[in-house]
Amino acid sequence: MGAPEFVHLHVHSEYSLLDGANRIDDLVESCCKDGQPALALTDHGNMFGAIELYEKCRAAGIKPILGCEVYIAREGRTKPHHRERNPYSHLTLLAADHTGYKNLLRLASISYLEGYHFRPRIDKETLARHAEGLLCLSGCLSGETNQMVLRDRRAEAERTAAELLDIFGRHRQLFTARHLVEHERAGDRVARGLPLSFPELRPVDARLARIHILIH
Repeated sequence: MGAPEFVHLHVHSEYSLLDGANRIDDLVESCCKDGQPALALTDHGNMFGAIELYEKCRAAGIKPILGCEVYIAREGRTKPHHRERNPYSHLTLLAADHTGYKNLLRLASISYLEGYHFRPRIDKETLARHAEGLLCLSGCLSGETNQMVLRDRRAEAERTAAELLDIFGRHRQLFTARHLVEHERAGDRVARGLPLSFPELRPVDARLARIHILIH
């Protein structure tokens, strides 16, 4: 039996300012060398690299997966950011089809035009209006559900996970992400502890193209 296929679904490029270091040319080249059949791009709060990724992946025979790691303002995108009263959390979205891609563009535009305060933000109300065609990942440890689990606020974690499940529905699953980096292992409690049934991914948060973590 051959080795299982692996695809990066949480990837930051140079368009994730102060966070990503990958250039898209290098990402595509690395995927070709590793034999990966597809590559996602989930930059923070923007779709600036989407067309570049699409064109270069297609030219290299790799399936492009367009996405975005959005900022969700807890109390609303039009209210000022405040660390306690209106903090933001991260959520990773992937376009499953052309409708999803158009909705990602709408969400990114709304975040800058209506929700920008320190970061381009949306809220769950906006997300619910533009969720068609999108897949949702639980994201990094800055995701709302993950943060609630890490703070031992289990009831709130269950509530936030259920809210996303209501938005996306089981046919467009909320996937839980197992965190393998040592300082993120506590996030595994999200996948193990919540009484909600989600498929599980084992992602690597790809910020540097040639850093590899063994997955087994």
